[in-house]
Amino acid sequence: MVTVFSTGGGSGFVGRELTHLLKRKGHEVTIISRQPGPGKITWSELKSDGLPPCEATVNLAGENLMNPLRWWNENYKKDLFSSRIDTTTTLAQAIVASPNPPQTWVLVTGVACYRPSLTDRYSEDSEWTPFDLLSKLVHEWEGVGRLPEIVAQNTRQIIIRPGVVLGRDGGAMKQMLTPFWLGFGGILGSGRQPFPWIHVSDLASIITHTIENSSNNLSSAVPQVFNGVAPAMNTNYEFTKELGRVLRRPTVFPVPGFVIDAVMGSERAVVLTQGQMVEPKRTLESGFQYKYPDLSSALKEIVER
Repeated sequence: MVTVFSTGGGSGFVGRELTHLLKRKGHEVTIISRQPGPGKITWSELKSDGLPPCEATVNLAGENLMNPLRWWNENYKKDLFSSRIDTTTTLAQAIVASPNPPQTWVLVTGVACYRPSLTDRYSEDSEWTPFDLLSKLVHEWEGVGRLPEIVAQNTRQIIIRPGVVLGRDGGAMKQMLTPFWLGFGGILGSGRQPFPWIHVSDLASIITHTIENSSNNLSSAVPQVFNGVAPAMNTNYEFTKELGRVLRRPTVFPVPGFVIDAVMGSERAVVLTQGQMVEPKRTLESGFQYKYPDLSSALKEIVER
């Protein structure tokens, strides 16, 4: 029997990787998109016709936080919130209204909920409260995705919080590879800040792992959180030097923090100039096995592909 997954954000960087993986594993994927097409339904159709029969629903939708073509202003901030909050709200409401809700509801958010620190370590059990713009976004985002208790009895709720997603065809690496290839790479800010990361293939696999193992876990009114980060906890300095080593290029052009703040906006720049030591405790306990657990293997795959 073919399983149907409805995936919001299915045409994005992570969504493409997830879709390809699910199809390779024999699943049928329906993408919720702004534009109609084969294997797709539109957000308007979702609102009018409801959620199609499926065993899992995944939301990956959201405006790119690190879009280099957009200036950091109030309109951009509004888009960051609405693109996540509105789609999550729509999907959660569709699940609630469905006569046959999916077995699993997966919401992919981010590690920005954890306060940056050079010393604190965060697992999925760590308590946190909003402290800046991005953590407030994650708090509201995860809040609107939470299902009523009566629905959660039949639909398992999963939250995956990824770090910086590394891959050849999108995300941070797409912007970094050219300057590093040209020999203009360097540490960002002090370089001492933690750099939580994950290879895009492993993130897609974690999402798939939580879906395919849903029958072994009881549904709960409280979402189960998985940190979508590699088990190797690196700093920006370590990432920079390893990428330079793999590319065989020097990394002698540091970018001061104030420059990054000026170019990107200080509220957004914290993703690069600050960081959190995040460990995938529950992810590992679930039996998930990483294909790229360390920087060397991840960066070699990206560069050599």
